[in-house]
Amino acid sequence: MDMKKTKEDMQAEILSALCHPNRIKIIKSLRKDILCNCELMPLLRLEQSNLSRHLKMLENAGILISWKEGLRVNYKISDKRIFDLLDIAERIVSKKIEEFMQIMENYTEKFMVVR
Repeated sequence: MDMKKTKEDMQAEILSALCHPNRIKIIKSLRKDILCNCELMPLLRLEQSNLSRHLKMLENAGILISWKEGLRVNYKISDKRIFDLLDIAERIVSKKIEEFMQIMENYTEKFMVVR
């Protein structure tokens, strides 16, 4: 751990690492299993170089732990509470979609009545 980093720096690093759909998909893929990069590639339909870049960013942020077994590089989530964070984000998005759909429904009803 870098002793010069503030708690806010470390929080920003974690949140920044989550700011890409492919990295969120990687984390979700590792929710129940330890997987190697060779399993993640076809699962996520990513090129090796692209996958490696995302895995490295997640590892640098402390979200993933990796280790080698022969030619395989295995990955697992370092702290399962990251799923709580993603679950909260998912609930926020679902609520926003629900609110948007309600606005559209109200608008459509209003528009239909006016005509």
